[in-house]
Amino acid sequence: MKKQSETFEASMIRLEEIVRKLEQGDAPLDESLKLFEEGTGLVARCNKLLDEAELTVSKVTQGENGQPEVTLFEGEEA
Repeated sequence: MKKQSETFEASMIRLEEIVRKLEQGDAPLDESLKLFEEGTGLVARCNKLLDEAELTVSKVTQGENGQPEVTLFEGEEA
C-alpha cells in the first residue's frame, strides 16, 4: 500500500492481511521484514487518521462570552 489516499478501513484490512501472513510464519525473512515495515507504516497512518477524526468530531460551540469553546466528550479529560 503506497497511496496516501487509502481509507482507514482499507488500511485496517491490509494490516489484518499482514498480521495473518506473519502469524503463519512461512514467509521468507526478507518478505517478513517488508511486511513488518509496511504494517508499522499502516499503524502510524491509522493512528494519524484517528487523531484527525477525533479533532473533527470535537464540536465547537459558543461560550457565555460569545467566544468559541470546545466541548469535550463525556469521560474525556481536558
